[in-house]
Amino acid sequence: MVKEISPDSLKSYVTRLVSFGTRSTLSTTTDKKRGIGAAREWVAQRFTEFAKNSNGRMTAFVDTITIPADGRRVDVATNLGNAIAILKGTDPNDDRIYIISGHLDSRVTDVMNRTSDAPGANDDGSGVAAVLECARIMCKHSFPATVMFVAVSGEEQSLLGSTFLANQAKSKNWNIDAMLNNDIMGSNHSNETNIIDNTRLRIFSEGISVLDTGRVLSTVRSLGLENDSKSRQLARYVKEVGERYVDNLEVVMVYRSDRFLRGGDHTPFLQKGYAAVRLTEMNENYNHQHQDLKTEKGIVYGDLLEFMDFEYLRKNTAINLVALANLAKAPSVPQEVKVEVRNLTNSTTLNWKTPKNAKTTSYYVLMRETTSPVWQKKFFTTETTMTLPYSKDNYFFAVQSANDTGNESLAIVPTTAR
Repeated sequence: MVKEISPDSLKSYVTRLVSFGTRSTLSTTTDKKRGIGAAREWVAQRFTEFAKNSNGRMTAFVDTITIPADGRRVDVATNLGNAIAILKGTDPNDDRIYIISGHLDSRVTDVMNRTSDAPGANDDGSGVAAVLECARIMCKHSFPATVMFVAVSGEEQSLLGSTFLANQAKSKNWNIDAMLNNDIMGSNHSNETNIIDNTRLRIFSEGISVLDTGRVLSTVRSLGLENDSKSRQLARYVKEVGERYVDNLEVVMVYRSDRFLRGGDHTPFLQKGYAAVRLTEMNENYNHQHQDLKTEKGIVYGDLLEFMDFEYLRKNTAINLVALANLAKAPSVPQEVKVEVRNLTNSTTLNWKTPKNAKTTSYYVLMRETTSPVWQKKFFTTETTMTLPYSKDNYFFAVQSANDTGNESLAIVPTTAR
C-alpha cells in the first residue's frame, strides 16, 4: 500500500482544491465551481469514485448542520458540511473505528473574509489530500475494524466541523480507538531559515487527559504515568509503525496537545476522552499561512501550491496509512492488564485477559526505562501472563495484542493488582 501512494495524485488533489478559489467556511455553498460547498461536494464525489473498488464496503456523503451566528467567527447562520467516507469493517463483532482527518476550509488574514482567494494549498489542502489518498488505496483492502476518512469544515472558525463530528461520536457511543488529525503537512522549510527539512514529521499528543480527575488522576501521579495517556500511546504507535514502513522519515513526538496560539481538529476528540493526535510538518512557514495573496519587498505571501513538497507529503501520507492499516487489521486491545505488586521483588509479573471479540494468537509485552519516550524492548508470548527479570520500580510496561499476520494493537499500560 505504501508503494501505491503517488506524489502526482496528491498534487492533483491539492490543485483541484486550490481551484475552488476560496474554501472559507463562510463562503458560498450553492456555487458549483467556487467556495466551500463545491469543494466538499467534490471531495465526496472522489470518495464515491474510489468506493467502486471497495466491493460495496465504502460509502460517502456530506454530513451537514446549520451553525447559528455566534458573534465571534460566524456572523450569520451557516450551512456546515463534513465530507466523509466510511470503510466498513469486515468483522460484524468488531465495533472499533479509526478516523483520519484533514480540514477542508481555508482562510486569508481576516478570518471573516469569505470572498478573497484563499488557496489553502498546505493549510489544509495537504491534510485533505492525505485523507483522499489513504481512502483511494485502503478501500481496495479489507480490515476487521472500520476506518473513517473525513474532510471537516469550520476548522478556522473554531473547530466547528470536528466538534460536530466528535459530539456525534459521543452521543452515539462510537468506539473510536484512534483519531489522526493531519494539518499543515506538505511544506519543507520555515520562513526563518532556508534549511530544507523533509525527513521529519511532528506528532503532537496530550499527556494527562481532561477526563483524568479524582482517583484516576491520583493513580496517574502515584505511578508516574503522566506520559502514558491513550494519546501518548497512539503517538508512540504511529512512530514505531511509521518508521518501520516509511524510509527517510523520522516521526518526532512533541509532548504537547498542539502548538502555541493554535488549535487543531483532534482537540474536540480529546475533550471527549478519545485517543487523538495531530500530525504536522517540522517547520511551518508563516508567510504561507493565513495570509492575503501579495508580494512585499520581494517576499511572496499566501498559501500557494508552488511552496509545497509533494514527495514530503507522500511520506507523511504513508505514515498515516501504515498506522491506520496496522490498527484496523490488528486485534482489539487486551483486557484487564495488571502488574503484580503484592510482593517486593526485583522481577515483574504481568497478566491480562484476551481481547473482546478478537482473534488473537499472541501478545507483546513492551518495556522502557522511565526516562525513555519510546518502548525499548518487546517480548513475545502466546500466554496471558509473563514474568520478566526487570524491576517494575525501574521500568514502564505495557501489553499489545497481535495476530498471525503480525499486526499489533495499541499498547495498554497495566493497573496494579494487589
